[in-house]
Amino acid sequence: MDSFSSPSMPSSGSPGNTEALMDQIKAQLAQAYAQEFLETVGNKCFAKCVTKPGSSLSGSETSCISRCVDRYIEATGIVSRALFSSSR
Repeated sequence: MDSFSSPSMPSSGSPGNTEALMDQIKAQLAQAYAQEFLETVGNKCFAKCVTKPGSSLSGSETSCISRCVDRYIEATGIVSRALFSSSR
């Protein structure tokens, strides 16, 4: 066996347990991705749109942030679709 091969997983777990574990891992990854996404979007859009931080956002800052988030979500969707369609 070369250094890139991995030993086969032990068959002690039932297929149901393996599927449940995979579902749990997928959910945790999705949550981590969502948190990172929101933090990134928030930081980038805040830096772009809020020129003078104060106790509240102005109307133009609010609409700028809204447009920024919408564009970021749209761009992420386009990139995701392109990546997933090319991997099939």
